[in-house]
Amino acid sequence: MRRMLALLNEFHSDESGQGLVEYLLIVVLVALAATAGMNSAASYINSAFVRIGAKLGTYVS
Repeated sequence: MRRMLALLNEFHSDESGQGLVEYLLIVVLVALAATAGMNSAASYINSAFVRIGAKLGTYVS
């Protein structure tokens, strides 16, 4: 019984995978932020090209 309790106690205090999990959470959050930023930037760039195209269209025709 003592051996089982010692094994459970050792398992509970083992934090070897904790760093990896924290690192993965940070990577996921950065990826989500980058995706949101890219969507916002893509919308802004698209509207800029539409405005430029409209101005060029008035000069060409």
